[in-house]
Amino acid sequence: MLRTALAASALIAFASSAHAAFPADHFKGKTVDVIVGYEPGGGYDVYARLLARHFGRHLPGAPNVVVKNMPGAVSRTAANYIANVVPKDGTAIATLARGLPQDELLGAPGIRFRSRELAWLGSMNNEVSVGVAWHTSPVKTMDEALKQEMIVGAIADSLVFPTVMNAVLGTKFKIIQGYRSGGELTLAMERGELHGRMGWSWSSIVSGNAEWIRDKRIFNMVQFSTSKHADLPDVPLVTELAKTPDDRSLLELVFARQVMGRPFVAPGGMAKGFAEGLRVAFDTTMTDPAMVAEAAKLKIEINPVKGADVQAIVERMFTASPAVIARAKELVPIEK
Repeated sequence: MLRTALAASALIAFASSAHAAFPADHFKGKTVDVIVGYEPGGGYDVYARLLARHFGRHLPGAPNVVVKNMPGAVSRTAANYIANVVPKDGTAIATLARGLPQDELLGAPGIRFRSRELAWLGSMNNEVSVGVAWHTSPVKTMDEALKQEMIVGAIADSLVFPTVMNAVLGTKFKIIQGYRSGGELTLAMERGELHGRMGWSWSSIVSGNAEWIRDKRIFNMVQFSTSKHADLPDVPLVTELAKTPDDRSLLELVFARQVMGRPFVAPGGMAKGFAEGLRVAFDTTMTDPAMVAEAAKLKIEINPVKGADVQAIVERMFTASPAVIARAKELVPIEK
């Protein structure tokens, strides 16, 4: 009983600090837009809609929160919009591709924002992605992928990851582009067009295709992050496969983005304290019992990363050694 009371008091104190960052009733009668850089139905969209259903309760004035999809250029369109168009008053935030800072670092086209200047509010999940083989694939392990061709579909991460592994580890992935969404990749595997996919969020598989895990219709070959997921203790990390320290440094740069998982940002240049107020509201939402219960019901993994930690990851990317960045520019494909 005492523990429950203390936890409730802590939550109230935590929430009140978010309110203190803004003028009284700053959001009253307003709408907060959550811009999603992808089409409806994908992982980023699912997380954004979950956040939107609970976020407003933790902002002064309890505003209505509305999700707006703005797909285009691997979420660069939404990033440009949040950085240059929306009001800088906290009434618009966005969820963007976790790889956007890396795209900027490596010189991707169409970028009209600076990742280091955005206000990173946090991530709803420390995202571990996996490379999977469909059950009919002739290749089902990384050892086999070093010796035999495996056909994989490519979009966003699933373009970058097998390309880097081919160049650094010597795998033999045949990468097929032209797919518009993760859903199309899934259908292509089911039809037998693809042997698998290198770069699929484990949380998305668990929430959307759990029966495939249960029925052994997919085989996990490798996981992409800087630390293993608790569900996958026996699946090798891609960084463990590096043959030299330089290779490992490159892989760590490429896969550091996974910790950012499902990141949310606000525009830079807001009034003093506004960014921190949004961060506190975001953190409070991550521990909101109603949100946590809904996430569990929907089988959506919540493993939050604080905004300051996401901001630090972005900073480390841009302060990597010139040699590692130069090599990444040579090897990492930029999706247009």
